[in-house]
Amino acid sequence: MTTAPTRRGLIAATAMMAAFGLATAAHAQDFKLKLHQFLPAQAPVPAGVLVPWMAKVEKDSGGRITFEHYPAMQLGGKPGELIDQVIDGVADVVWTLPGYTPGRFPRTEVMELPFMITNAEASSRAFWELGEKYMLDTELKDVKVIGLWNHGPGLIHSKTPITKPEDLKGVKLRAPTRVTNMMVSALGATAVGMPVPAVTESLSKGVIDATIIPWEVTASLKSSELVKHHTEFPSAPLYTSSFVLAMNKDVYDKMPADLKAVIDANSGADFSANAGKVSQAADAPAREIAVKLGNTIVELTPEQIAPWKAGAQGTIDQWIADSAKAGFDGKALVDEARALIAKHTK
Repeated sequence: MTTAPTRRGLIAATAMMAAFGLATAAHAQDFKLKLHQFLPAQAPVPAGVLVPWMAKVEKDSGGRITFEHYPAMQLGGKPGELIDQVIDGVADVVWTLPGYTPGRFPRTEVMELPFMITNAEASSRAFWELGEKYMLDTELKDVKVIGLWNHGPGLIHSKTPITKPEDLKGVKLRAPTRVTNMMVSALGATAVGMPVPAVTESLSKGVIDATIIPWEVTASLKSSELVKHHTEFPSAPLYTSSFVLAMNKDVYDKMPADLKAVIDANSGADFSANAGKVSQAADAPAREIAVKLGNTIVELTPEQIAPWKAGAQGTIDQWIADSAKAGFDGKALVDEARALIAKHTK
């Protein structure tokens, strides 16, 4: 009498368990990722690169990958700790400068050498190609690299006029990385290394007299209100910085193949080149702020840039010598970087 109902009950229970198992499996394939980075959310790269990237990944994954965005070091720590935070799992994705940890990522420094780049889009595409060939399996092997890019032409922002290297004597000049510190020291300044978020307070308190940064970040830093002089190198950009958007490797490895494919489709050369392009596009409106403030903007001619190049050559030579100690051919990497940048420059 009870056999059929019991059997039906067992079938129903089995179906419920199977459904629960499927739901659990589906839930297990959902990933909420914490993205941590060092600039305010409204700064050009967070607003124009990182936020759209997160939205695109969320859309392409059908909502199975979502993000929590922590700008301006809201998860704690200092900008130089971001790369270890993503390796250790404090954050799932970080945007940072490899140069914030001097000497740890030596090949990435090639893009930061004096007078290397033409524009950010070209150099960023070249950077990705070099990274894929020489860096992803070596110094960046502990992370899943999503993008490698550079900002637009770097320049000098100062409290006193600077047009020639001799004007840097006695000037406390902020630089972001080991290579750029080497460069400004070679040009005669007193180098002061610090991450970009510290620039505003350091300028206002007199810790530094000048800084090298692209126009792009001057708006969020309000640095054009703290200095009155800007020295541009139009025909041969003075420098750039190298950036990496990196993901925790274990998190990536745990994703099913279709979600890995989403991450991969939103990574690489095109993403990197676009990130550089977006970064440089933010230069013009930030520059206009300095113009409206009545600041002096000097555009150096090729003839005026020549002594700067001569003064910075020692930095390139020293970097090449250092690369041998790090186990790679720096001269060959410099030559290849220049060739790729030239190839991609429109």
